[in-house]
Amino acid sequence: MNNAFVYRAHYRTVWLSDIHLGNTDCKAEYLLDFLNHSTIDTLYLVGDIIDMWAMSKQFRWPESHNQVLHKLMSLSKEGSRVIFLPGNHDAPLQKYDGITFGEIEIAREMIHTTADGKKLLVLHGDQFDQAVCFGPLQSWIGDKAYDLLLFINRWYNRARAMLKFPYWSLSGYLKSHIKGANKAITRYKYACINRAINMGVDGVVCGHIHHPEVADICGKKYYNDGDWIENCSALTELPCGEIKLIYWTQTSHANNLFNLRMSKARGQKKAA
Repeated sequence: MNNAFVYRAHYRTVWLSDIHLGNTDCKAEYLLDFLNHSTIDTLYLVGDIIDMWAMSKQFRWPESHNQVLHKLMSLSKEGSRVIFLPGNHDAPLQKYDGITFGEIEIAREMIHTTADGKKLLVLHGDQFDQAVCFGPLQSWIGDKAYDLLLFINRWYNRARAMLKFPYWSLSGYLKSHIKGANKAITRYKYACINRAINMGVDGVVCGHIHHPEVADICGKKYYNDGDWIENCSALTELPCGEIKLIYWTQTSHANNLFNLRMSKARGQKKAA
């Protein structure tokens, strides 16, 4: 592909989180395609960019993950302002809060001002885990249930790829219909909004729970930019200040990426 002829949408701001590089379920090809079709003034990496938890269990770093990491790092050298807000899966980097590495700023929380003057608190969201979790046992059960959802999602979409159907997040659909998950998501949203209220800002941008959403709650805006494990979503701000969610699997030029990803995976499995 000749990048000179690739159409690129221009964004004043992009928020990405929960990429989970190093994780089996990371949709790196979709993210790389999104970045190659975008120009960005300010990029917020809202936590869980590298999945240190997954890599501590089994090291996995495909070339596509390497390409995404290099692309993210190169953006800061190409004129984009890049701010990294470490989450729980890349928690060791939280200790560098307030430090700049090269051209990349590291912060635990930040205030973003939109083109139309709105103040938004930006943070990963693991700060609210104690307010959301029901206890150690429930948290453990939740982790295992989520692993099962991702396993089902992986095989379901392999079957879809064989039938020439595009990627669709079965795990996201199932999760949205589980009563316990909906209860936890609601508690999380209100914990975020309460922080925004206490800080006197207009809203909050977060990630962490892999549930992209835009909502009005108690007179504040709640923005969750989603993830690149299930939803392949990004939160974007246009130059006019309009903020919208993008689901990259639903774009026309990304339709064949999942089939390509499955073909590569099958080839790597045979080679092994």
